[in-house]
Amino acid sequence: MTSDDPIAEVEAIVARARAAQRDFEHHGSQTLYDRAAQAAAWAIMEPERNRNLAECAVRTTGLGNVADKIIKNHRKTLGLMRDIKHAQTFGIIGDDATTGITEIARPMGVIGAVVPSTNPGATPANNIINAVKCGNAIVVSPSPKGVPTCEMLIENIHTEFDKIGVNRDLVQMIPGRGSKEKTQRLLEIADLIVVTGSQNNVRRAYTSGTPALAVGAGNVVTIVDETADLFAAAEKIKASKTFDNATSCSSENAVVVVDEIYDAFVDAMAQTGGALITDDRAIIDALWIKGTLNPRAIAKDPAEMIDALGLTGQVPEGTEYLAVETNGIGPDHPLSGEKLSRVLSVYRAKDFAHAVALTGEIQSVLGAGHSAGIHTTDTDRPVTLARAIPTSRVIVNQAHTFATGGSFTNGMPFSLSMGCGSWGGNSIDTNLHWRHFMQTTKVVREIPANEPTLDDIFAEYWAQVGQ
Repeated sequence: MTSDDPIAEVEAIVARARAAQRDFEHHGSQTLYDRAAQAAAWAIMEPERNRNLAECAVRTTGLGNVADKIIKNHRKTLGLMRDIKHAQTFGIIGDDATTGITEIARPMGVIGAVVPSTNPGATPANNIINAVKCGNAIVVSPSPKGVPTCEMLIENIHTEFDKIGVNRDLVQMIPGRGSKEKTQRLLEIADLIVVTGSQNNVRRAYTSGTPALAVGAGNVVTIVDETADLFAAAEKIKASKTFDNATSCSSENAVVVVDEIYDAFVDAMAQTGGALITDDRAIIDALWIKGTLNPRAIAKDPAEMIDALGLTGQVPEGTEYLAVETNGIGPDHPLSGEKLSRVLSVYRAKDFAHAVALTGEIQSVLGAGHSAGIHTTDTDRPVTLARAIPTSRVIVNQAHTFATGGSFTNGMPFSLSMGCGSWGGNSIDTNLHWRHFMQTTKVVREIPANEPTLDDIFAEYWAQVGQ
């Protein structure tokens, strides 16, 4: 099938995937599913392949840096493999004599996965591993700039599949540079859609008529309060903000600092590579060109970003990121949104209550439901923040980028796709993980009757308000 008939091309790919999936399920076992997941994981984690994928991603997308992508490819995949190692995804996974219900794990079928250029290796690998662990086939639709990396990844996976006798058609991608037409057809005919990336793709996923797992936009705000260890907070924010040149949706876009320690925290940022910029208008004019982020500045190394923003020689040597003082929030104040660069907006709050209000206001403009952070030694304030703002996660005293998508030092599942709940227009509020790629069939047996009387249900209510 040629690209002259793009719809038929996608339909043929999905048909091959569906045939491969049926055979995979028919001959399935937990061992087979586990081996396929291990094969897909080794395809990205083997050191030489990992480096080649990272180099290809930076070379073809112009986003991020090789060293951090190598770390991301390795740690995200290693963490995922830890999470799924003992997960039961085949056969009987539950048998409850009390309810009389036996649960049998079943695949979803063919997964259609739309993945972004910011993580063209790690994100599709994560989706592929989850998919085959649960007995599915998967067809990936990368962004145009992510095509070469995705091609390399899938070639590596097919090489590993050949070693264990797994059909290559189980993992495929939409070939060529991709198109909205091809992606739309994939969204329509897959059995489940997973979308990470542009909000346009997210909206298309949810309106495609196919069950969808699509995630909202990130715009992380982190509070630093008067009880925090300021230098530790500054170090963690720097590490998070600069990792892979801020390509992660979990990278801080704003920090809200309580007035009492504002100057001290600015000093801590300066000691850890954050250059304070007091003229926010100059940054806005250079970072956005006709309303679009300046491609010369986004996801670039420090020197390249500083030059693109016209600040060469105007910031201290060794500057890792820019901390821009601002107070505007909303569509007319772009610094309150996502910047995909080593630029951090800095807001000054009168007190903790004001910091919470500012955080909620910023995330209501962009990033609702995703996540927020707090650096504090007050054990009650994280819960106060969690109850006050539209967020699915509050990350406490951690480098946000590393913590939100799963860490070896917290309990979040390893993932590159964070659901944002109803606040972000999503169907899930958890990190996308293996359980989302599986469904179950329930065998339901009769049990002794368990029917309450009206008095069992309403006695307390009647006693309070009468019948």
